[in-house]
Amino acid sequence: MRVLGLTGGIGSGKTMVGAMFTELGAELIDADQMAREVVEPGQPALDEIVTSFGRDILLPDGRLDRRTLAAIVFADASARARLNAITHPRIRERMDAAIAARRDRAGVLIVDIPLLFENLRTGVVEKVIVVWVDPQTQMRRLIERGGLTEEEAHQRIAAQMPLDEKRRLADHVIDNRGTPAETRRQVEAILRHYASED
Repeated sequence: MRVLGLTGGIGSGKTMVGAMFTELGAELIDADQMAREVVEPGQPALDEIVTSFGRDILLPDGRLDRRTLAAIVFADASARARLNAITHPRIRERMDAAIAARRDRAGVLIVDIPLLFENLRTGVVEKVIVVWVDPQTQMRRLIERGGLTEEEAHQRIAAQMPLDEKRRLADHVIDNRGTPAETRRQVEAILRHYASED
């Protein structure tokens, strides 16, 4: 199986691109989904997060209040580092196991890792696809679709490597400033290339 990394920035449209890959027949492993799983009630990571950040980051039903925690960690780099130290090793372990379980299959596996470059995870994939938009588009989408204030959007963008830098490091770039149809054509071309090499 060909293993390709998919990354981008918040507001770049990476989730939509990942869905397009699966619609076209690729398999997908989603780091964000694994990040949600490792903080479910009963998981050791949630207990550690409560110990580190206090019970105010829990909803009344005992689940993690992601919005409250996000407000804390995106405003404070040391708090973000503390959270990452709790969750990232567990996400990495799940992801490595999921990739290993699929390696002998035919086809293309897309591994969606938002912080692929930041967390030095390029070694687990053959090639890296970056979903890119210009900074103005990224900011506008975060405010319009994410319901964030301008300050919150700035904090989240600043917490990641700039998209232009990711674009320079990429093997393939999907320009997601246009229509979904234009984006899909780029996805199809990449998938066709690797599926034909399989």
